[in-house]
Amino acid sequence: MAEFAKYYVEFLWALLKNLWKFVKTIALAVYDLIVGDAIGYVKDLSQVVGTFDVLGWICLIFASILHIVLAFFIVYRLVQLVRRYFIFRSTEIEKDKLLEEIARLREQSERLIKEKNHIFSLKVGAKTTDGLEEDEVAASSVPAATVGDTSAAKKVVDSRFTKLINLDEKYAEYPNTIYMTDKDMLSLKDIVKRFVNFASSQMRLYYTEDTIRLFFAGLATSKIIILEGISGTGKTSLPYAMGKFFNNNTSIVSVQPSWRDRAELLGYFNEFTKKFNETDFLSALYEATLREDPNFIVLDEMNLARIEYYFADFLSIMEMPDVAEWKIDLIAAPAPSDPQNIVYGKLLVPQNVWFIGTANNDDSTFTITDKVYDRAVAIALNQKADYFDAPITDSYNCTAEYLQLLFDKAHNEFSISENSFRLIKELDEFIQQNFKISFGNRIMKQFRLFVPVYMACGGTETDGIDFIVTTKILRKFTSLNLPFLIKEMQALLAFFDKKFGKGKMKMSTEFIKELQKIS
Repeated sequence: MAEFAKYYVEFLWALLKNLWKFVKTIALAVYDLIVGDAIGYVKDLSQVVGTFDVLGWICLIFASILHIVLAFFIVYRLVQLVRRYFIFRSTEIEKDKLLEEIARLREQSERLIKEKNHIFSLKVGAKTTDGLEEDEVAASSVPAATVGDTSAAKKVVDSRFTKLINLDEKYAEYPNTIYMTDKDMLSLKDIVKRFVNFASSQMRLYYTEDTIRLFFAGLATSKIIILEGISGTGKTSLPYAMGKFFNNNTSIVSVQPSWRDRAELLGYFNEFTKKFNETDFLSALYEATLREDPNFIVLDEMNLARIEYYFADFLSIMEMPDVAEWKIDLIAAPAPSDPQNIVYGKLLVPQNVWFIGTANNDDSTFTITDKVYDRAVAIALNQKADYFDAPITDSYNCTAEYLQLLFDKAHNEFSISENSFRLIKELDEFIQQNFKISFGNRIMKQFRLFVPVYMACGGTETDGIDFIVTTKILRKFTSLNLPFLIKEMQALLAFFDKKFGKGKMKMSTEFIKELQKIS
């Protein structure tokens, strides 16, 4: 025992000496790096500084400034990282406290409800002295809340739309009401910048402001947005982050190759069970009718099946000028137990919902036809934006109605100039004459809807026109016999430079040049 104690004491003493030696070595190394080496550098410089000529002095000053800037940048980055860490920690702590407070309030609410029901039952019991029968007393002693819950539960059981009835009950108890304050009254340009910073700081997703301008201008133009490009560029992440930005969860529906009709998307009534087979898409669409904020439903890999088959109803009704006619037939005969927003078996598509389709163009997918492209706004995402450091930005409290007001305001304040309309008409005539393709009234309407909102988001009029020309008109060139149109395409490039300004129509010019390479 004594020998072991002696050994163990010597072991601890040796360990402490080694730890002290380690700490001392580190401290001396830091001291040498900051003080000792710095003194040595100054001594070395003082010995040779007298031999410097004018150019040498300039290089010395430049190198000194460069080193100071580098040191400042390193210190700044370290301070910023530490600051962001503590902000993140404080935010998480506040969230935990809020969750605890919510849980506590719920417990108190449940306790108060129980007390209220107990008092109510006692009051009802007192009425037996007035001549009520025992059965009547028993029936009347059931609290009102319990009666309501029973009738609600009975309605859920009896209804053909179980999921949708549950949504009615959920929003009856917790309605989605949004109150916007003065600080929430942002312009479209500010909303774009805020989303870019939010996606970067909160979700580590990076998008350029121009991409988000195109997205918001697309929302003002059509209820259908197509995000296409190579895999991994953030096509699905963009609408997902947009939902989080508006304090709402984006619904993501995976399209299956087997989809052939609307039943795959909306569901169908089962004659055997007498229930409606409700899909996630139908639930998301119906839930949007109960909310006030913008809602996004993603059709992921939408061209794995033919869009014209399963999405035909929506492509048709969204061409109707009166939005009150945007109704989807769900069931032939209505029933009293149907959800509140299904009227006579029809569901009105709300104006606060947008359908975002993602598409990869490869051998496993179908080609998206002009019928779909003409009705949608297609945005190409072929490369990821570079990393950038953004200030920590919160989500945005906004109603779909306010967003539409911003779109309407942009249409009034940033309407397309007469000169631009004249150039568009000249371009239409040129393309008709040389390529036998016409714009059509739908595309002219999209010019009027898209370009003003794009300008209000911070873009230029020419860039907005360039985008519509490329995605709506030049896209149709892919179906032409291009090897016989070499001269016409070169003339079109010259037309862009002459009429719109050299180098102004960048997207259109690049698209035509790609077609020239293919042909």
